[in-house]
Amino acid sequence: MGFSFLEHKMSDHSESLREHIDKAATLIEALPYIQGFRGKCFLIKLGGSAMENPDLLDALLRDVVLLEAVGINPIIVHGGGKAISEAMESAGIESKFISGQRFTDQDSIQIVEDTLGTKVNSNLVRLVKSHGGKAAGISGTKVFSSDRMLGINENGEEVDLGFVGSVKECSVEELQELIIKETIPVVSPLSKESSSGHTLNTNADLAASALAGTMHVAKLVYISDVLGVMRDPDDDGSLIHSICCSEVEPLADEGVISGGMLPKLRSAVDAISSGVGKVHLIDGRIPHSLLLEIFTNTGVGTEIVP
Repeated sequence: MGFSFLEHKMSDHSESLREHIDKAATLIEALPYIQGFRGKCFLIKLGGSAMENPDLLDALLRDVVLLEAVGINPIIVHGGGKAISEAMESAGIESKFISGQRFTDQDSIQIVEDTLGTKVNSNLVRLVKSHGGKAAGISGTKVFSSDRMLGINENGEEVDLGFVGSVKECSVEELQELIIKETIPVVSPLSKESSSGHTLNTNADLAASALAGTMHVAKLVYISDVLGVMRDPDDDGSLIHSICCSEVEPLADEGVISGGMLPKLRSAVDAISSGVGKVHLIDGRIPHSLLLEIFTNTGVGTEIVP
């Protein structure tokens, strides 16, 4: 009886020890990545459910703080589509989309600006600070200079999108100063019209791509609600782990890349052509997906490489 009890206790100890050893092995696996990326900039575009679920968002920003703690310089560009839609509904304004872009009139742009600044951006900064990190919220109007963007309707005709911008130039001096101070910049997807100075609503994916290219970041990471690029959307096992830029259009022709994923992949190609090292598409609903993608050999999403 005593022997069986001792054997049981040894077994429990061995299992506990194995768990600790496995954790240490994960840290060792991450070591060359930490060493290789120390001092490099990563641009992280936050979107999808990770923006709406408080627990997911809190955990994700804790992981971003960890990146900064090991010597990587993260920059956040965030979306805010759902929060904007809710604010517009509260104001009695119906949300209207053309070619996937939000039609933004004079009344809407004020709601967009207020929501992104006072609600979304400030909350992200607060969460970073709650995990011991330093962060500063920056309106995209200080970073992105844009021209007005036209949309394409169902008849293939160009249509006015209102106060919506297409980024043409990025000013990064303030971001670089924050990075030197070990402070994480948190940038909203707004821009300033180059001809008039008007504030314009801006697609966060495209803004992130433009900024990543200007800053020649080592990695641009899109966080959304899908695992990555899959050959069969109904089969998680069909995830494509790595795609070369030259494969994007052929995969689009095959129908593998379609819908909202296509402009995201094309923006990834644009970013790489502008000097970004790699682009990653990961699912923010997976715990620690950001760390697993960056610091493990296999990753958990899709990488786009030159």
